[in-house]
Amino acid sequence: AVTGTNGKTTTVGMLESMLTAAGLRTSAVGNVGRPIVEAVLDDVAYDVLAVELSSFQLHWTNSLSLHSAAVLNIAPDHLEWYADPDGWPPGATDPMAAYVADKARIYERAQHSCVYNVADGATMRLVEEADVVEGARAIGFTLGIPGPSMLGVVDDVLVDRAFITQRRDSAVEIAKLADVVPYAPHNVENALAAAALARSFGVPPTAVAEGLQRLRLGDHRIQTIAEVGGVRYVDDSKATNPHAAAASLSAFEHVVWVAGGQAKGTTFDDLVTAVAARLRAVVVFGVDRYVIADALARHAPEVVVNVIESSDHGAMKQAVEWAASRAVPGDVVLLAPGCASKDMFSDYAARGDAFAAAVSALAS
Repeated sequence: AVTGTNGKTTTVGMLESMLTAAGLRTSAVGNVGRPIVEAVLDDVAYDVLAVELSSFQLHWTNSLSLHSAAVLNIAPDHLEWYADPDGWPPGATDPMAAYVADKARIYERAQHSCVYNVADGATMRLVEEADVVEGARAIGFTLGIPGPSMLGVVDDVLVDRAFITQRRDSAVEIAKLADVVPYAPHNVENALAAAALARSFGVPPTAVAEGLQRLRLGDHRIQTIAEVGGVRYVDDSKATNPHAAAASLSAFEHVVWVAGGQAKGTTFDDLVTAVAARLRAVVVFGVDRYVIADALARHAPEVVVNVIESSDHGAMKQAVEWAASRAVPGDVVLLAPGCASKDMFSDYAARGDAFAAAVSALAS
């Protein structure tokens, strides 16, 4: 199973594809959309399930014991859901601590492998503190050269130094960077996490590569909509919190950023500080538009910001037209809202569709 603030659905999709490529009977279930109980009641005798678990689902579990588990990353999200101290797990002292404690439940009673993000120390600490089945291993993934018991990247190759006999002084190739589509650093991390879980179940290296090559991710995840006048328009409406938006923004050099919606109690100061140098301009809309605009004023006052006050669907058309007027050839106009969507749209997909429609109108 997989949890984390961002990348869960993509990683579970990658994992399912790798397991399928290995000839295993599997299904992606859980928070990805299909309930686990539905798979349990199927006539198919599955070899293994690829499960996405949200913090909400983990909050209510007390007996979960997974073959292997991964926490992709930890960043503030859903803090409004954890506002009431009466609902906090034991030992939590604030909403963020309660959120992290629920994520940590995925490692409890893990039987084989606990997969963590080397670049995110919080995930390693969760592994260190987990009460696992004796013999369960800690397996790291990194965008750098991996140490023993890790998966990582060497030149343009994804390699495994965890699930091989001679892991102290060798590694095995499991895929090419080119197999990860769409390419972005955080998507490579997703692929490495999925590969770690697949390898923990005995999937051969060739099936990891084949699974990535076969996979076609759903819409609204770093999806190029069009190129107009030398400007690329990219829909990452699935980036529904600041951590996801920061990862998306970091994948491009010069960006006109389209953002806004429901901030869910999060802040944007760290995000703006990290990506300010990449921002050509920013347009914001939605109920918490000033949360983003104020962070930009504090940390990137030189960046031109347009705050759209309209709250109807026409706001997206205004945003895209303004972004187009600010972009120059070679730029990316990026919808990476950093917020939930339901203040103005039925869901993130509807928001992405509105962006695509506005880009299409612009192109025509």
